[in-house]
Amino acid sequence: MIFIVLALFLLSLNFASAITITDVSQEELFPGETAIVKIDLKNNLNEDVEDVSFNLVFDNLPFIPIGGSEKSYDSFDEGKSKSFSLTIKSSQDAKPGDYNVPFTLSYVDSNGDILKKSGSIGIVVGAKTELAFDVELKNNVVGENGQVNLKLINSGFGDVKFVTVKIIPEGFTIMGSDSDYIGTVDSNDFESATFDVIFNSENARVNAIVTYKDFYNVEHTENVNRAVKVYSKDEGIELGIIQKNNTMIYIISVVVVIVLWLVYRTIKRKLKKKRKV
Repeated sequence: MIFIVLALFLLSLNFASAITITDVSQEELFPGETAIVKIDLKNNLNEDVEDVSFNLVFDNLPFIPIGGSEKSYDSFDEGKSKSFSLTIKSSQDAKPGDYNVPFTLSYVDSNGDILKKSGSIGIVVGAKTELAFDVELKNNVVGENGQVNLKLINSGFGDVKFVTVKIIPEGFTIMGSDSDYIGTVDSNDFESATFDVIFNSENARVNAIVTYKDFYNVEHTENVNRAVKVYSKDEGIELGIIQKNNTMIYIISVVVVIVLWLVYRTIKRKLKKKRKV
C-alpha cells in the first residue's frame, strides 16, 4: 500500500513538473475557411530546457496547416510562458462540430535527455446559419378553402433545431391552430409548415414569426412578411384554379326538360281527343 501511494505521489509530481498547455483559443472556423489557433505553453519544470518542439498532427482529420504545423524554440526558461499561433484550414466538406487534434511535445532537459509527451487539443468547426423562406399557396381564391405553406430552406452547413412557426393572418382566416412545431431542419434540406385557411381578400399577406436555435444553441427569432396573390372567383375560374359551379345550370336544364316533356304530353293528349271527335 505504501508503494502504491508513493507511486501516485511521484506520478502527480511528474505531471505538475512539466511543460503544459495552459490555454487554447481559436478564431471562428467554418467549412472551407481558415482560422488562427493560439496555444499557450508554460514551463512548470524546475529547470530550463532546450530544443522545444510542439507539433499538431492532422492525420485523418478535415484540416490542413497553412505555413506548417510545428513550432519550436531553442530554449524555454523555468517558470516562463510562451505563446504561438498556427493557421489551419478546414476542408469544404468538414462537418460542423468538435474535433480532437493530437499533438506531440518534445524537449531536451538539463541532462541532455530528450523527453516527449502527447495529447490533444480541441478545435471547433462552426456553422453559419443560412435560413431562407418561401411562401406557397393552394386554392388561393377569395371565398375558397385553401392552404398557406411556409417553406424553411436551410442552405447553411449546420442544422437548426427547435423550429416553431406562428402565423399571423392578413386577408385570410386560419382554420385550426396558428402555430406549427417543425423541430429540426437539416443542413441542405427544407421543411414546411402548412396551414388550412379561407381566403377573404385579394390583398392578403403572410406574416410569420419563426423561432429556432442555431448550431451554437443560440435562440433566434425571424419575422417573415410577404405579400401574396389571391384571385377573385372569375380569375380563379379563368386560370383553372377552381372549377365553375354548374349546379344551377344543371338544375334549370332538368326543370326545362321536365316542363317540355309535360307540355309535349299535354299537347299530345289534346290532339288525340280532337281526332276522336
